[in-house]
Amino acid sequence: MSAEAPGYTSKPKILIVEDDDDQRNLLCEALSVYYDDPQGRNIAAVGSGAACLAAKLESFDVLLLDYHLQDMPGLTLLEKALARVDLPVIFVTSENNCTAMAEAIQRGAMDYVVKLGDYLFTIPVLVDKNIRLHRMKKENERHQRDHQAMLSELRVKNTQLQETLEQVKTMAITDHLTGLANRRYFAELLEKHFSQACRYGFDLTCCMCDLDDYKRINDALGHQIGDQVLVIAAEVIRSSLRSSDVAARYGGDEFVLLLPHTSIERGLAAGERIRQQLATESARKDGLGRIVTMSVGVASLEANRPPNPDALLSMADRALYVAKERRDTPVMAFSFLPDTAQPAGK
Repeated sequence: MSAEAPGYTSKPKILIVEDDDDQRNLLCEALSVYYDDPQGRNIAAVGSGAACLAAKLESFDVLLLDYHLQDMPGLTLLEKALARVDLPVIFVTSENNCTAMAEAIQRGAMDYVVKLGDYLFTIPVLVDKNIRLHRMKKENERHQRDHQAMLSELRVKNTQLQETLEQVKTMAITDHLTGLANRRYFAELLEKHFSQACRYGFDLTCCMCDLDDYKRINDALGHQIGDQVLVIAAEVIRSSLRSSDVAARYGGDEFVLLLPHTSIERGLAAGERIRQQLATESARKDGLGRIVTMSVGVASLEANRPPNPDALLSMADRALYVAKERRDTPVMAFSFLPDTAQPAGK
């Protein structure tokens, strides 16, 4: 009888470790007949554990191992062999003991054959079965590694995608030069804060800020210096506000602030603080040669009773025009509504 295990591209290479000469020869003969290998080219047999460990274990497909060897216990050889190479190990032994069988399997053996009856006929079948199972196990492990690598790569790509989406979102709502909110995003926030202030009955102050003589700075010193002045103004505004406040570049050299839970008096104080800080920081700027000033107009929900968000913004903007003429302290908007008008949200 000859056979080649299913899925093999060549006959399996088998290493037999058996210290009994007769048993070793019987095993070699049975396997040679089964695999049609009369010269025994793919079958090697040794009589000791030391000889087994001296062999190139990685060149074999399966190891047939006796449980009792003269130079070392079979279980010891099993552990040493598996520490070097991952291959299926089948114990072929006269040790007909369930405890020994269980320990061998627990230590890493794939099968256990007792030398009783026609056991030689079962050896080739077990060799084929265990080589096939071992290869399936290796293939599953490879698939698992590939799967884990794919999941890891997917997690990295998802993180990168999330970061990209966050960057795109930030770019969509941020002024590229100053890092403040842009005008479109400010319009969304104005609607939101105005609605909340009306619903919950707290004040909301809006400050319109405009750099004085900015066109002259651009014309005299160039747009690069002009951009640096805008950045300085944005940094001063950002450092002067709370985390709950909103600051945006409204256009050109104009900035707008939203201060929730803030009265118009506190809004005026915040505007003046920003003006003074801008003058200080601009005086330190090399190449500018002048102090940059800012005009500020302030309006609030409780002081000016605007009927809608656009009206609040318009009131602060009109106050800004007055401040531009005075060129000193922030100006508070006066109410442009009839005396009979109701407060916002009422």
